[in-house]
Amino acid sequence: MTSVFLLLSLLLAVVDVQGGSEFRICAFNLHHFGESKSNKNDIMITLARIITRCDVCLLQEVRDRKGTAISKLLQTISRYDTRNQYNLLASERLGRKESYQEQYVFVYRTNTVEVAGQYQYPDNLPGDEDAFSREPFVVRFKAPKTSIQEFVLIPQHTTPVNATKELDALYDVLQEVRRMWKTENVMLLGDFNADCGYLAKKNRDKVRLITDRNLHWLIGENTDTTVKHSTSCSYDRIVVHGEKFNRAVVPSSAQPFNFQQEYKLTEEKALNVSDHYPVEVLLKVVSSKTFNGVTSFTNSFIVFQCFCLIICHVLS
Repeated sequence: MTSVFLLLSLLLAVVDVQGGSEFRICAFNLHHFGESKSNKNDIMITLARIITRCDVCLLQEVRDRKGTAISKLLQTISRYDTRNQYNLLASERLGRKESYQEQYVFVYRTNTVEVAGQYQYPDNLPGDEDAFSREPFVVRFKAPKTSIQEFVLIPQHTTPVNATKELDALYDVLQEVRRMWKTENVMLLGDFNADCGYLAKKNRDKVRLITDRNLHWLIGENTDTTVKHSTSCSYDRIVVHGEKFNRAVVPSSAQPFNFQQEYKLTEEKALNVSDHYPVEVLLKVVSSKTFNGVTSFTNSFIVFQCFCLIICHVLS
């Protein structure tokens, strides 16, 4: 029975690996991620556990002045999940003040997705120059196993006191990206600070990102994306443009990932990781195609092998 239990454990571990039968996009505010956090092994392992659930994961509040913390994170991710291959794409350091700057960083599985283009929004729209504290770093991805095949991600971490203006200005970024890349498959995501006083209800009808009916806000108004038990705010959001992209989303899959509950952490330990939960959404999968000669049949084959071993053991 012990050997059967071990085989079943292996089977569950393989099934638990996210991928193959689904495609997950995530956005995670890491809360001041830099050299200090990267030197704490328990935090790095927890971050690796979270990020490796995703095919593409947008990281925000990366404050890696020396450029070493994010490299260390990628190494930790690659050691943690040896069944997939990972790479990252980072923006330049962004911010109006030299003393406080952040980067947008996309960590992605190279065996399920590839970068097809990138664009640092210049934030020079006539009449509305310098609308953002941290201008969007826009990335276009190809994902052949998904029904949508190709999509664009526009990240944004708004400044809390300027959230209303920056969210409205995101609409201009969306229109420019649609024209530039001639695509309707656009997702906007990140810590929008879109709740709890930063986005007043009286101002929402002034935000084109909200009023345009072609845009679908997938994270609900009453969804708490914060770790602290004393707060309940829908800061982090995912928005998709167009009915085609909306149909490519697995219904009701957009949600925060409560890593504190999932990994049985105390509130204090969870807050050491971040004060935000990552938000995520699944895209519908129609193909097992992947890159670099690796296919999503791999896990299925391992599952089949485990199943056969269990049956043979029972019969013997």
